Amino acid sequence: MGKMLIKNARIVNENSIFEGDLLIKGDLIEKIAANISDDTAEVIDVQGRYLLPGVIDDQVHFREPGLTHKGDIASESRAAVAGGITTYMEQPNTTPQTTTIEKLEEKFEMGARSSFANYSFLFGGTNDNLEELKRLDKNACSGVKLFLGSSTGNMLVDDEEVIEKIFKNTEMVISAHCEDEGTIKRNLAEYKAKYGDDIPVKYHPKIRSVEACYLSSSKAIALAEKTGTRLHVFHLSTGKETDLFRNDIPLEQKKITAEVCVHHLWFSEEDYDTKGTLIKWNPAVKAAEDRDRLWKALLDDRIDVIATDHAPHLLGEKDNVYTKAPSGGPLVQHALPALLEKVREKVISLEKVVQKMSHNPAILFQIEKRGFIREGYFADLVVVDLNAPYQVTKENIAYKCKWSPFEGTTFKSTVTHTFVNGHLAYENGNFSAERRAKRLTFNR
Repeated sequence: MGKMLIKNARIVNENSIFEGDLLIKGDLIEKIAANISDDTAEVIDVQGRYLLPGVIDDQVHFREPGLTHKGDIASESRAAVAGGITTYMEQPNTTPQTTTIEKLEEKFEMGARSSFANYSFLFGGTNDNLEELKRLDKNACSGVKLFLGSSTGNMLVDDEEVIEKIFKNTEMVISAHCEDEGTIKRNLAEYKAKYGDDIPVKYHPKIRSVEACYLSSSKAIALAEKTGTRLHVFHLSTGKETDLFRNDIPLEQKKITAEVCVHHLWFSEEDYDTKGTLIKWNPAVKAAEDRDRLWKALLDDRIDVIATDHAPHLLGEKDNVYTKAPSGGPLVQHALPALLEKVREKVISLEKVVQKMSHNPAILFQIEKRGFIREGYFADLVVVDLNAPYQVTKENIAYKCKWSPFEGTTFKSTVTHTFVNGHLAYENGNFSAERRAKRLTFNR
């Protein structure tokens, strides 16, 4: 088992920053101390840069199987590693959908063959697969995903009786996309009557409105409270929804939790004029006031996790009239640099970024030995330089789709090294061809 010694790091972990060294043996962290010497170890001197636990992204769409012209597990997990994401949870709306145990295991086989980052997959609930869901072992995967609003892949679950049965029969975390379908359909019909298919994209947050989000998430929360279900609400996009969540108890005691995505923290409806359909997501990027309230709830711990909802499409697909342009965009390579920009602007602390992007996903999904810099834990680690500016260009984008909503943005911080299970998977723009990723295990 090889050894690697990281010297002269500023280690960010569990709400503190301290200077020290870290010794990796095989795939685990063996020792953390102020000064470590080991003549048998390969030494990497990070010269005072920050060492973070690898980011755990609880919501990505890597498009495999069936949609691999947009992205695949190999290409998108490689881009994730370049962005400091060492672990991801991929969503079930592929082709075919991950709605049977057989299809779930086929995805795990794909991950084992192709992934550069640690992986798990969510099992998709539908209107008619309750019996299959009941057979699912609680440690089989990261959780269950319900689309309570329609999105890419047509996996809408709209039978309220079925939803309640799923809530009652699931031991794992249920992660939900919450938008009210009836509200969206009425809004869309109103704007189509006025504009046809070529609706100005600035009306996207009026169609997929605050009311659509709040109605769905509040109903899901009420049902979770009634049934005692462990509910995680994906990608909050409105200020109004933040009032539905608690911050008066520790995360470990919460039965209902929430996530916010990078794009809802960065963009606002003012950006539609310049970005157009490139920032068309479901749920929609909304008003600056919503963004401000999302930040407030993130900082006061009503929102527990920051994720990406990475969902690539080709530029030719996005460059379309409103009703034909798909929702979603690629984000895994640039999510951490975007948050580090907010650290530099003193919007959020580096310790809080680590809490929301590494610690909390590990706690929330009960992931075994990941998400923290601790002796005996897997050596999933990221080195960042907060004083190394770079501009996002087509030449340095790693996504298969070769574009980013951040294209042209200059970030002042750079991911310099990413370790996956003790393996140096990425260093200063260079990728290792070797894959050392593992399937996630859980303490449930």
